[in-house]
Amino acid sequence: MQRIASTLGLFPLPDAQRDRLADLKGHQKEDLIGGEEPPELTETYDAARERLIDDQHDAGLDRVVEGQARWDDFLAHPLCVHESVRTEGIVRYYDNNNFYREPVVTDELTESGDVAADLRKAAGLTDDLQAVLPGPYSLSALATDEYYGDRATFLDAVAEFLAGEAAAFPDAVETLYLLEPSLVTDAPESGEHERVRDAIDAVVGAVDAEVVVQGYWGTFDEALHGHLLDTDADALGYDLVTAEEAATDLVREHGTTDRVSLGVVDGQNTRVEEPAAVGDRVEAFREAASSGIDAAYLTPNTELFHLPVNKCVAKLRTLATAADPEVAR
Repeated sequence: MQRIASTLGLFPLPDAQRDRLADLKGHQKEDLIGGEEPPELTETYDAARERLIDDQHDAGLDRVVEGQARWDDFLAHPLCVHESVRTEGIVRYYDNNNFYREPVVTDELTESGDVAADLRKAAGLTDDLQAVLPGPYSLSALATDEYYGDRATFLDAVAEFLAGEAAAFPDAVETLYLLEPSLVTDAPESGEHERVRDAIDAVVGAVDAEVVVQGYWGTFDEALHGHLLDTDADALGYDLVTAEEAATDLVREHGTTDRVSLGVVDGQNTRVEEPAAVGDRVEAFREAASSGIDAAYLTPNTELFHLPVNKCVAKLRTLATAADPEVAR
C-alpha cells in the first residue's frame, strides 16, 4: 500500500508574518480579510505562503498545500470574501475556542476565483500542489441563507459555487481535499443523503484532480457512509485520532474506497507522535478493512491552525517519516 504524507491545510501563521499582520490589520472583526487586500497585506501573505510551503518541503511531505494563511474565517472563508455575502457577528467554530464571522448569503453565489488566485501563486512554489476547500455540506452549515429560501436549494447552490471555484484551479493541482466536518458533527438526516452525495459529485466533476472527502471530529454514520462510497470521489477520509474504533468497525463491516485518507496525528494537541506508532495505526486500519486499500494519505485529523508553529512543523516531519517506505516495512 502506497503511503502519501499530506495535511488538511489551514496552517498557523509563521511568527514573522503573524506579527506583521497584527500591525497592519488590527484585531477587530472589521479588520479581517474581505477579499481585496492592499499591497502591503498581499506582500505579507505572499511571504507567509512561501514560508509555509518551504516548511512542507523541508519536512518531506508528498502533497503540499497553499497554507490558507488568508482564511481568517477558517472553512467559511470562501463565502466571507464573496460579494454576495454579508458578514455578521462572530460565532463559535465547531466545538472549540475559535470563532469566525457568520456569512449571510444575500444574493446569487457565483464563481469568485479567490481560492484559485492563491493556488496560482502556490503553483510557482511547488510541483506537488494540493488544494483545500470546504465541502458543500459543511460550508452550507456554517452559513446563513437569506436568498435561496430553503435548505436543499441552498446546498445545491453552495455546491455549484464550489464547483465553479474548483473549475478555476490551475492545472498544477494534483489533489483536492473537501473538508466535511459537519457530515460528522451535524450529520444530515437520512432523507438528505442523496442530495449530499450529488452536491459532492458536483464539485468532484469540476476538477481534473484526485478528490478526497474528509470527515473529522468523529466518523460518518453507517447510512451516510454508504452514500459517500457511491460518490465519484477518489478517497474517503477517516479521523483515527477521535474515532479510531468506530472508523475501523465501519470499514471492517462495509469496506471503503481503494484510496483513503487517515487522520493519524492530533491536529489540536501539542504532543508529537512517534512515526512508528503512526505507521502501526495505519497498518491496523489497512488490515481491518474488508476491501483492499491501494494507497493512504497520512494527515493530521484536523486543520493545523490549532497548533503552535514549532509543533505543527514537528508533526509534518512525523507524517513524512511514517509515510517513508523504509519505515512502513
